[in-house]
Amino acid sequence: MASVSQGLRRLMGRAHRPPAPPERKMSRTGPVIALHSQGRPVWTPRNYADLTREGFSQNAVGYRCVRMIAEAAASVSWLLYEGEREHASHPFLALLAEPNPAQGGAMLMETFYGHLQVSGNAYLEAVAIGGAVRELHVLRPDRMKVVPGGNGWPEAYEYGANGQTVRFRQDGAGGPVPPILHARLFNPGNDHYGLSPFEAAARSTDIHNAAGVWNKALLDNAARPSGALVYTGPDGDHNLSEEQFSRLKHELESAYQGAANAGRPLVLEGGLDWKSMGFSPKDMDFIEAKHVAAREIALAFGVPPMLLGIPGDNTFANYAEANRTFWRQTVLPLVARTAQALTNWLAPAYGGDLRLWYDADRVDALSGEREALWDRVERSSFLTVNEKRAAVGYEPVEGGDRLSPASSG
Repeated sequence: MASVSQGLRRLMGRAHRPPAPPERKMSRTGPVIALHSQGRPVWTPRNYADLTREGFSQNAVGYRCVRMIAEAAASVSWLLYEGEREHASHPFLALLAEPNPAQGGAMLMETFYGHLQVSGNAYLEAVAIGGAVRELHVLRPDRMKVVPGGNGWPEAYEYGANGQTVRFRQDGAGGPVPPILHARLFNPGNDHYGLSPFEAAARSTDIHNAAGVWNKALLDNAARPSGALVYTGPDGDHNLSEEQFSRLKHELESAYQGAANAGRPLVLEGGLDWKSMGFSPKDMDFIEAKHVAAREIALAFGVPPMLLGIPGDNTFANYAEANRTFWRQTVLPLVARTAQALTNWLAPAYGGDLRLWYDADRVDALSGEREALWDRVERSSFLTVNEKRAAVGYEPVEGGDRLSPASSG
């Protein structure tokens, strides 16, 4: 009878079931995204080698934009907070200062930011030994592939080089944190990979590169002559004899060419006329098109053209203002995103309420803004000493909850 009753309960759906697994927070759209790619590597949607060659290696504007952003962002110092308390020293800061034996902190972050600008993606690997993160390494984006999981998020990354592949699982089973940090620029057309600024500026990069190739070919073909001597004989004949041509050529080479003869007046014999040859309106449009392409490349990266020496750009009143805009609109937002990503990735390995941020007070380009802020705060008669210190980012001091003598009068 027991077996019969168990069978009835099983048929009626009342058989004993194991407890349901705890609910997990996840997007309902994740399984839809992962439907056709779960567990399989997803290839990057373009050729990283072409972006590197055409946009970075062979284009001076793109090269300089990447270097400016990467070097500026990597020069920013880190700050570490636990709640409201700032740490002057901490293993987290020590790891960022000396991430591995081959690189210092600035060099590591410069490589990281450079990959992010060139490909739209950048990867950091955390090496854990004895349950603690000991080293950080930058991995090349062209060798990395995302492996989506059932929830749509990457469950692993595959890194391939020299015919071998290493899979990094992101479940954190092999260390205190997931082994890979994937930073990417916004890409509305891809679920797994970021969009490179070189892709947005691809046509402008092609135009700028083609202009360089055209100029090189022009120089290889002896360029454009500055003018021409036109001969018209007494009978309307336009041909010189062999002897006349040789003598004229020799006189021009010996008496009028070279730096020592610059500006020397040309003495013409009867029948000779000088015709100056300059740039045509079509040639001038070609040069302007090259400058427009250079400005569009700089625009894609967020670098003011004035900082790159591109002619014809008068958006900013002076170089200092352009440099300040570059830091405020391009460099610091990038560093802020990176600080948040590093906090979410590495802070759990150290426990506590840790938060990584950047030290804007040590950025020389923003010194004018700091001085103006300090001056306004100092002249504020309604703020206490500690309120003034908080306004400029400093901790309170004992006895600072009163108006300062300078502002109370």
